[in-house]
Amino acid sequence: MSEPERIVSATRDIAAPAAEIFELIADPARQPSWDGNDNLHEAAAGQRVHAVGDVFVMTLTRGGVRENHVVEFTEQRRIAWRPSEPGQAQPGHLWRWELEPLDAATTRVTHTYDWSRLTDEQRIPKARSTTADKLQASLDRLAALLNRPGGG
Repeated sequence: MSEPERIVSATRDIAAPAAEIFELIADPARQPSWDGNDNLHEAAAGQRVHAVGDVFVMTLTRGGVRENHVVEFTEQRRIAWRPSEPGQAQPGHLWRWELEPLDAATTRVTHTYDWSRLTDEQRIPKARSTTADKLQASLDRLAALLNRPGGG
C-alpha cells in the first residue's frame, strides 16, 4: 500500500463575500458548526483570531483540549494554525484556509491539512484519516451556513 499524501486540500467556490466566510473561520466559537471532521466540540466565545501569534483553545468531541497556535494570518484572506495539547510542543500538523474573492459575492476557498512535519507517531493514523473528502465536507458545511436565509 502506498503512503498517503501528507498534504491534502479541497477547494470550493462559495456564494458569499470573503469577509463573511472569514468570520466563520477566524472565530473558534463558530468552527464546530461547520467542521467536516466532526472533531470539534466547542470553543469559548471571545477568541476571534486577529494576528500571527494568537492562540485559541478548542475542546474536541472526545473531550481533549487543543491550543491552536496561529502561524499565518492575513485578514479575510489567509489563516493557519498548528494545534497542540495545552503546554506541550506542537506535533507538527497544520490547518490552513485561503480565501480568494472572485467578485463581490463569490469567494474561492481552499482548505488544507498539512501533516508533512508530524512527529508524533501516535497521531499518524488520525492524520491519514483526514482526507480531502473531510476537508470538502467542511467547505460544504460553510457554504450551507452562508446560504441560509438571513445569511451566516
